Amino acid sequence: MTAALSLGDVDLTDPGIYEQPDGGFAVWSLLQREAPVFWNRCADRPGFWALTKHRDAFAVYQDKESFTSERGMQVAQDEAAARAAAGRMLIVTDLPRHRELRQVLADAFTQTAVRRLEVQMRSIVSDALDEVADEDEFDFVVAVASPLPMSVICALLGVPRADWQLMVGWTRTAFGSVAGRDGRAPVTEAEKAEANANIFFYYRELLRERRRRLGDDLVSMLARGRIRGEPLTDGEILLNIQGLITGGNETTRHASAGAAIALAENPDEWRRLQRSPALVKTAVEEVLRWTAPSIHVMRTALREVVVGGQLIRTGEQVTIWNPAVNRDEDEFPQANRFDVGRTPNRHLTFGVGHHFCIGASLARIELRLLLEELLARVETIELAGPIRRLRSTTMWGVDRVPVRLEPIGRSRPSKLAAARA
Repeated sequence: MTAALSLGDVDLTDPGIYEQPDGGFAVWSLLQREAPVFWNRCADRPGFWALTKHRDAFAVYQDKESFTSERGMQVAQDEAAARAAAGRMLIVTDLPRHRELRQVLADAFTQTAVRRLEVQMRSIVSDALDEVADEDEFDFVVAVASPLPMSVICALLGVPRADWQLMVGWTRTAFGSVAGRDGRAPVTEAEKAEANANIFFYYRELLRERRRRLGDDLVSMLARGRIRGEPLTDGEILLNIQGLITGGNETTRHASAGAAIALAENPDEWRRLQRSPALVKTAVEEVLRWTAPSIHVMRTALREVVVGGQLIRTGEQVTIWNPAVNRDEDEFPQANRFDVGRTPNRHLTFGVGHHFCIGASLARIELRLLLEELLARVETIELAGPIRRLRSTTMWGVDRVPVRLEPIGRSRPSKLAAARA
């Protein structure tokens, strides 16, 4: 299939590309070689430009004069929903409104505020790993990668602990899970719609409670927030809660699962990390570069502008394909090598400029704690079966990662070793 691939075959809106074993890199590599600023034609909607080189992506992320976020952030989106969110939801809001809205949220994501959650976060990781300590094989996504980010977001939002697992299920279904209710068939559009509705109604009720009795959680912070003296509407608050759930849960979940895959597939790097635990900080950045869960980000040109030597006309859409950009050899020597000590590491997983991810510090701490707890407990990490990649143009990640963790100090035969014997 890949040997005969040509530019005429490429349609980046096909989600089937990203569920392939290579995750789409055959296509992205072709574009980087032959068309780094690629015009993607679409059968049922206007086409768009696709960027796969770091220098071009960095330039567009930084150019707030030439590009807007208020006409949508992703291709193949619901245009009515995008218009409704424009100027009201942080990620689809331009300056100066973006800065004002970000300031309402900022106090919840300072280094000090996030570090207050660190003890709780470490406990969640520790408990998750305790649960599977005696398991021969288990799904890392379900057992480890899912509980941490959703629990943290729920804690930030003030969701009662009894409802955390409910929220995990709804968000996995709403924002890109492969497996439906039977655990095998793809999620249907009806299931996604139902899950999104459940999330909306849940937080609508939680917001009503907070308006009656404010607390110290993020929903209360939004409820008491003011921009130019005016309170945020319920619609604005609910839109931004949805954005925080997607950004805070789905992206970190896929990054955590991707970390397990990367370390299992690169055992020398795992051993290197064991020998030099001080590399955890750079390892976190490499995990972020390697996994890049938000598969693409879109901007719309406000005026004619040249990107990578290509004229972009007013009104044309430009997309940045983050996994490809993060494997650009011109920016990252040996880009296809997972290197826990990589430095410098100017990955664009969190974007750059005024839209830099507001939850970046939270995600970094979550990943650091995961690596530290694995280092404290685990001798070897092995894949115990085939992973299952997402069929999605929104999230780039995995829905199933069967693993075998060999605990430190426990001697038992490795299935991988036995298979090789």
